Amino acid sequence: MPETGPWPRLGLNDSRGGTYSLRMSDLRAIFPADAPAPAGPYSPAVVFQRLVFVSGQGARRPGADDLAGLDIESQTEQCLRNVDTILRAAGSGLAHVLKVSVFLTDMDEFQRMNGVYERMFGDHRPARTTIAAAALPAKGLRVEIDCIAYVP
Repeated sequence: MPETGPWPRLGLNDSRGGTYSLRMSDLRAIFPADAPAPAGPYSPAVVFQRLVFVSGQGARRPGADDLAGLDIESQTEQCLRNVDTILRAAGSGLAHVLKVSVFLTDMDEFQRMNGVYERMFGDHRPARTTIAAAALPAKGLRVEIDCIAYVP
């Protein structure tokens, strides 16, 4: 049967050494009403089995088109609030994050971003990569955060 939709059928190995096909019906897009709308043609998150892949989130406030603030602290907090809102809509949350990617326009702000990040994640320490980005897609945006989590 031919596959329809934007994702092709993928052959994946199962635990017995066989393969199975990933179909569009195996994926669930998450579009929470209380999160900022995507800035382009993508899903805020996609769930596959128990994994949640959250797209990069900026510091836009839900229901508004402006940033939560111009400083790195307020932007980092809003990014993580947006991530958490999306994760909760998928049945997960910050406590179940496995991997985070942080994109900063100014690495001199790393320590200040890290302070907010530590407060928001508490004792949970997911794997993380922090990358310097030449620019981000909104004027004044200083940080963008994406992640991979699981549904418990």
